Amino acid sequence: MERRSFVGKLTLGLSAAISAPFIAWFKNDKQEKNTQTMIKKIRPLGFQWETLDPFLFCVHHEDFFPKGNDELGPDPTYFNGRHMGQDFIVKDGFRMYHGMKVPGFPGHPHRGFETITVVRKGLVDHTDSTGAAGRYGNGDVQWMTAGKGVQHAEMFPLLNSQEDNPLELFQIWLNLPKKSKMVAPHFKMLWSENVPKYTVNEGDGSVHVEVLVGKLGAHRAESAPPDSWAAPEDNHVGIYNIHLDPNSSFTLEATAQGVNRSLYFYEGNSLTIGNTEIPHYHAVDVDPNMAIQLKSGAEVCKVLVLQGKPLNEPVVQHGPFVMNTREEIYQAFQDYQQTQFGGWPWPSYDHVHDREMGRFAKHSNGQLEKKS
Repeated sequence: MERRSFVGKLTLGLSAAISAPFIAWFKNDKQEKNTQTMIKKIRPLGFQWETLDPFLFCVHHEDFFPKGNDELGPDPTYFNGRHMGQDFIVKDGFRMYHGMKVPGFPGHPHRGFETITVVRKGLVDHTDSTGAAGRYGNGDVQWMTAGKGVQHAEMFPLLNSQEDNPLELFQIWLNLPKKSKMVAPHFKMLWSENVPKYTVNEGDGSVHVEVLVGKLGAHRAESAPPDSWAAPEDNHVGIYNIHLDPNSSFTLEATAQGVNRSLYFYEGNSLTIGNTEIPHYHAVDVDPNMAIQLKSGAEVCKVLVLQGKPLNEPVVQHGPFVMNTREEIYQAFQDYQQTQFGGWPWPSYDHVHDREMGRFAKHSNGQLEKKS
């Protein structure tokens, strides 16, 4: 009896010893296959980020502007060696873009899509052909529907005359469906104070999440403009900014079937999705039907998420116009030449507001919003 018990235990022990490595291998293999299924594509990022339908593209601006002069621009000595008016090469830590005195983008036209401008640091001065204006930044979001046509300027005033004026923003182009490409221009502000923010604790650190557009879990952003593709909730358009402290993790819940979802790893050096390490400044297209686990390493990691149901319509873009056919692009140019989309009611195309003005939005109907 004792011998039989010993043999039985020995057999069980050998079985466990043999099966344990196999079970571990099976689990690891299954996790690896899940990660491979989860990740559709990894691609490097440049200045202009490739996006998936319904988005057109995203641009990440990060400039370390010096202290401002009386005209709210950098000292003109910084202009030496620049291709002024077309300055997109970083020199001395910043670019002037199309600005000649103040960095930024003087008045220019758009038709057929929306711009969503997410300002992380610094301030932006807005003016447009409808008479609307604003100053926003440091966490604010401006959502502008170009519709049938609008001119607008986006200037980056250097308000601090004693210290540097860093700026970081994302400008995201969201396409409009064919039925909405010729709606009236419109813009709204999503002020930082009203952006849903929450913190979760997974792993050894905290994760801070901002729901800029759409819904994530129990957190819902302000409503989209009425003619936006993001307005119907079943289009599942979402823009989220995720800040992972060192050695933390976050599970991004699955979304709906057929949604395009991309994650943009724009700050940090060690991020893993599942078992895959993502290189710095890369985008990852993922399966919308799977929950995505993000893990940071020894440094802070920041990820921008763009998602939405695709329009699945033809896209014809020429410069600032995005339509469905080439003929509609020709018509857009002709309309702009004839009407200037309402003309320009401001003293100059690179107009900036007074230094003393705070954050505000003045809408074309006269409505005024003021923030501290």
